[in-house]
Amino acid sequence: MVGPPEVIGPASPQAFVPYQRGRFATQLPADCLYTTAHVWVARHAEGVWRVGLTQFATRMLGETVDHGFEIEPGAGVRAGQKLGWVEGFKAISELLSPCEGTFVGGNPRLKQAIELLHQDPYGQGWLCLIEGKPDPGCVRAQAYTGILDAALQALEREHSQGRSDEGGVCPPGTD
Repeated sequence: MVGPPEVIGPASPQAFVPYQRGRFATQLPADCLYTTAHVWVARHAEGVWRVGLTQFATRMLGETVDHGFEIEPGAGVRAGQKLGWVEGFKAISELLSPCEGTFVGGNPRLKQAIELLHQDPYGQGWLCLIEGKPDPGCVRAQAYTGILDAALQALEREHSQGRSDEGGVCPPGTD
């Protein structure tokens, strides 16, 4: 099993898929896979995957204040299994595994710098490492733009109907 490194810098130079809808814009790393739960997966080493939250997910959470894992390094994980949670000012979100395999461990840098989740979600703000393989339901960046469209459209609909004032989350950039 591979142990978590002390420091991982930003991913190597890569291509991005630009995305914009309304006032929300992002650059999706093309070498990542994405889930409908707005989690990304990127190859870290042969058979080892780095897992993190997308920029959209971090915007929905607001400023990140804490996170935790409910499993120990070395534990087996299934795709869709709850790994832990991430807490922001706007919401608390469960972190579901996008991979099947073995939980290697969390990002040690987040213990001292939780703000990296929001500031650098595709680089130093990764959450954990999993040895194994991504869920076959993960999609490439171009397909993930359709997932983003659907999520933002639903939020825009809620916002226009006034539901966001009743405890919901406003679309990014409108809060």
